[in-house]
Amino acid sequence: MRSLHSARPDAPATRCPGLHADARTFPKNTTMNEAPDELDRTLHALWGHLGGGLSPAAQMLAWSDWAIHLATQPGRAVRAGIDGAVVQAPDPAHEPRLSGGEWDAWPFSFYRQAHEAAAHRLRTFIHGVPGVDRHHEQLVAFLARQWLELLSPANGAITNPQVLRKAAATGGTSLANGAMHWLEDAGRAAWGPPPAEAASFRPGHEVALTPGKVILRNELIELIQYAPATPTVHAEPVLVVSAWIMKYYVLDLSPHNSLIRHLVAQGHTVFAISWKNPGAADARLGMAEYLRLGIMASLDAVEAVLPARRVHAVGYCLGGTLMAIAAAAMARDRDGRLATLTLLAAQTDFTEPGELGLFIDESQLAFLEDIMSRQGYLDARQMAAAFQALRPGELLWAPLVRNYLLGERVPMNDLMAWNADGTRMPYRMHSDYLRSLFLDNALAEGHYLVDGRPVSLNDIDVPVFALGTRTDHVAPWRSVYKVNLLCDTEVSFVLTEGGHNAGILSEPGHPHRSHRVLKRTKNAPYLAPDEFLARSQETTGSWWPCFQQWLADHSGPRRRPPAMGSPRRGYPPIGDAPGTYVLAR
Repeated sequence: MRSLHSARPDAPATRCPGLHADARTFPKNTTMNEAPDELDRTLHALWGHLGGGLSPAAQMLAWSDWAIHLATQPGRAVRAGIDGAVVQAPDPAHEPRLSGGEWDAWPFSFYRQAHEAAAHRLRTFIHGVPGVDRHHEQLVAFLARQWLELLSPANGAITNPQVLRKAAATGGTSLANGAMHWLEDAGRAAWGPPPAEAASFRPGHEVALTPGKVILRNELIELIQYAPATPTVHAEPVLVVSAWIMKYYVLDLSPHNSLIRHLVAQGHTVFAISWKNPGAADARLGMAEYLRLGIMASLDAVEAVLPARRVHAVGYCLGGTLMAIAAAAMARDRDGRLATLTLLAAQTDFTEPGELGLFIDESQLAFLEDIMSRQGYLDARQMAAAFQALRPGELLWAPLVRNYLLGERVPMNDLMAWNADGTRMPYRMHSDYLRSLFLDNALAEGHYLVDGRPVSLNDIDVPVFALGTRTDHVAPWRSVYKVNLLCDTEVSFVLTEGGHNAGILSEPGHPHRSHRVLKRTKNAPYLAPDEFLARSQETTGSWWPCFQQWLADHSGPRRRPPAMGSPRRGYPPIGDAPGTYVLAR
């Protein structure tokens, strides 16, 4: 099985052939017997677009489970009613938008108190009902939170004191500006172009500026080799694997906050995978193809440029999970090309996946697969809606109020522009990922198959650098920390301030950043997360220097930089960084 190199059809074969996914059924020409199934898929896809992608069956199961148990325990219901009737003080943690002096004046204080009382009463009824499935309770609480956030007085033009004050001060101009913003955004939502301000952050012009060359292009990735910036470099190169749910240049944003540029400036030879933005024709690409055409093909190319050099593998988010799978398969197969493994906000055990677990059960996945089967992929806007629903007050309603009621536009920055530059996910890959990892937790439980045989993270024997971010809602740090349960090798765990993206972009000099680190030696006893917090010391500043020093400590003597690509071995430079795949929308 050969890698699909654009310049050489006979490029070297990968070291891990046969990374085949399990057989699955995909949409095809419909026969008479298949027509009912096709009708069901069409109806599910239509409902998915109207209902935000949530399975109505999953919602009904959750509500009925909760309602039946509550109805059969009248004493519990009465006690909840009494407890819920107690007047509560304002809770900024529940609705921070209702805090501040303006909300202390009447009638806004009354609006706030009524909203808080309703929220408190609802939470009292929902939580702690004996017998209710935990997942169902969480889903009911999630759905109730959506309604509470919708009905918040902060969302009303006549119930929000800030909106009224701004309208009075501007003579209504703020509301007129908001109406214009709404018309502009509605047009963009209908036709699909990104925000106009995002044009000021174009890959290769304002962002993704670290110099380099594309040395490999296949049907799934472009591999970038970055040009050296120092007279000598560390012996072992670094391969950066970002998540395919995002454009890779989150790790190469502006020059001041580019992790890739920072590593290059410190004398590391860096390669990075830029994933293709797939379309309907790529529906059959699964996890096996992402391993074979992504990671293994990249390792082949790095080996061609730097023969007999081991590689520092760095995986971020889903890219880290995929890199962990590849590392386990390589360890099983005695492939010794890795020097270290770094997992940035990447989960390997999905028993506590965080709030995204609300969307993962058998009913929801079957429903989602029908939606994806109609288009061949999961659209970036559909994914964005799911993330917004996890924190609706902060990510949905607050921006709507600011844009349309206050008439304000938050100035676009590089991270916001990158976030608007979304990607799609192929039907097969996303289904494989959600079922095998989120639903079945196959990797942690030892039955995830690569090339038809299971892999175990316990086989990994290279040093591991694992990082979690304290306020991560996508990959909670305590979930990321579970790699300590699955690996007996040396593990250095770092906990940094910030969220899933902002915590990673913590360049030296970034304000309000700190981190703590603790190293566990090979075969040392396990430390629980709370023990980690107790034993580690908080250090002010960025975690980047700590990471770079860790890489240097696990590298050999510095040498002359390598050439760009390896034409003789089938990997000539075929274009400048950031390449072409990153530009596809």
